[in-house]
Amino acid sequence: MSQTILPASHLLSYGMLLGTAVYQTFVMTKVAYLALPTSAFTMLQKRVFPVYFRMQSLLIVATALTYPPTSVLALAQVPLDAGLLAFAGATALANLAKYGPATTAAMIARTHQETRDGKKHDDPSGVSEEMRLKKRAFSRNHAMSIHLNLLSGGVKRGCG
Repeated sequence: MSQTILPASHLLSYGMLLGTAVYQTFVMTKVAYLALPTSAFTMLQKRVFPVYFRMQSLLIVATALTYPPTSVLALAQVPLDAGLLAFAGATALANLAKYGPATTAAMIARTHQETRDGKKHDDPSGVSEEMRLKKRAFSRNHAMSIHLNLLSGGVKRGCG
């Protein structure tokens, strides 16, 4: 790539990476949660997050490949930036391969338990022991996924 295209491409890929993380985490998920019934929200999340985690992983690769002034060759000369991008990649892959699917599975299991119990997971009258276990599994996986997502989006510094 030419010396003028590489920095612009790097800025675009990094900007998209940061922007999608902020939008997905703080806007889209919150709005969908408040606007949709639980079953529709669950279905939406089940479809959106795998795409988001794949896109996040690809944007981290694009950010590394477009590191100015000479792509990954220049990145290799800046161990801190290389390490931060590697860490971001590892957290994104952990979400893509483990915590994203585990969160989705736990959310679906919780929804099915609501059907079996005949009441919501946050019913004020209390929940069954099975629901308590499903809520705990969801909370653990979801918290890990959120933290990995924030780490992935927040660890990169100026990147060139």
